Amino acid sequence: MSLRLEGKWIEMFVHAFRLCGVKAGDVCAVLSETQTRPELPQLSELALQRIGARAFHLVLPGQPLAAPVPVRSTGASDAIGGVQPVVQALAGCVFVADCTVEGLQHAPELPQILAGGARVLAISHEHPEILERCLPRAEDELPVRDAMRRLKAARLMQVRSAAGTDLRINLTGARIGGVWGFSAKPGTLSHWPGGLVLAFPAAGAVNGTLVMDRGDVNLTFKRYLQDPVRLQIENDHAVRVEALPGQGGVDAERMRGYLQAWGDAEAYAVSHVGWGLNRRARWDAMTFYDKADFNGTELRAFAGNFLYSTGANEVAGRHTLGHFDLPLRGCTVLLDGLAVVDQGVLL
Repeated sequence: MSLRLEGKWIEMFVHAFRLCGVKAGDVCAVLSETQTRPELPQLSELALQRIGARAFHLVLPGQPLAAPVPVRSTGASDAIGGVQPVVQALAGCVFVADCTVEGLQHAPELPQILAGGARVLAISHEHPEILERCLPRAEDELPVRDAMRRLKAARLMQVRSAAGTDLRINLTGARIGGVWGFSAKPGTLSHWPGGLVLAFPAAGAVNGTLVMDRGDVNLTFKRYLQDPVRLQIENDHAVRVEALPGQGGVDAERMRGYLQAWGDAEAYAVSHVGWGLNRRARWDAMTFYDKADFNGTELRAFAGNFLYSTGANEVAGRHTLGHFDLPLRGCTVLLDGLAVVDQGVLL
C-alpha cells in the first residue's frame, strides 16, 4: 500500500491526541527509532503542530539483537536502552506519542516516564489505514470500564469452547487493566487500536486445556492457524504443546520450537488473559495486509475474542522476553458463572 501521507490521517491523529487531552502550548514528545515506519512520527508531528502543541521528536538508534529468535509484537520496546536523559525528557512532557516498533507498554523505563506525569499513547506500528478503521471514540471508554469492574469483582474466570478449551483461572490477587485507545489522565498509557480488558493472574492461578482451532491467530507469527494446537496448562505453564491426533502438526511444531529457543521455563507461563470489546476491529483484517504493514493490535481487540498470552507477568513474579499473543474465536468466557462472551459473541 502507498505510504503517501493523507490529509485525513493528520486529522485522525489530531482527533486521537485531543482525546488524550493534548491542547495548544502543551510540551509533547514524539518518540521513534531508526526502524520506525516514517509516516507514523510524521503524522504525529503534523497533528501536534496543528493542535498548537510545543513538540519535539526523539529518534533512537536500533539496539543490537539480543534474543535467540526474531521478536515481534511484544509491546516491550528496548529502544530507550536505559538511557536516563531520554527517560527524563519523556517524563517531563505532558504527552508522548510512542512510535517505537514494539511499543512502550512493557518497556522497563515506562514506570519512570509515567511517574513524571506524562500521558503515553502507544501507536501500533502498522499502516495508517488500520489506525483509521480503529480510530478511538469517546464512547469507547465506558464498555471497557464496565468490563474492568466486572473482572475486578469476580473470583473465577472459566473459558470453554467447542474446540476443547476448558480453563479455570483464579482471579484472586490478579491485576486488572483495560485499554480503550486513549487516556487524558496524567501518568497513564493507552494504545491505539484499543478496546480490550485483561487480567494478569497471580502465580499458580491458571489450569486446564487451551485449544487453538483453525483460524485462531498466533500474533507473534502473524498467522492464522491451519492446524489445531492444544496447550495443557498446569500451574500457569504450558507443559505440553501438541497437535490434535490426525489433524496436522506444523503449527504446534512452530510454537514448540519458538518456546524452546528461549531456554526459559517462564516463556511457557501465562502472561495475561482477557477478551476483546472493539466492535469496529475485525478478526479477518490480517488477510488484507502484508506482514510489514500489520502489527496485529486490532486482532487483540476484536469483539468477543478470548485473548490468552504467554510470557512476562510481574504479578506472578515472572520475567521473560518470550511472548505469544493468541486471540481465540468461538469461546465462552464466564465470570463467577455469568457469561460475558458466549461462543465468541460479546454480550
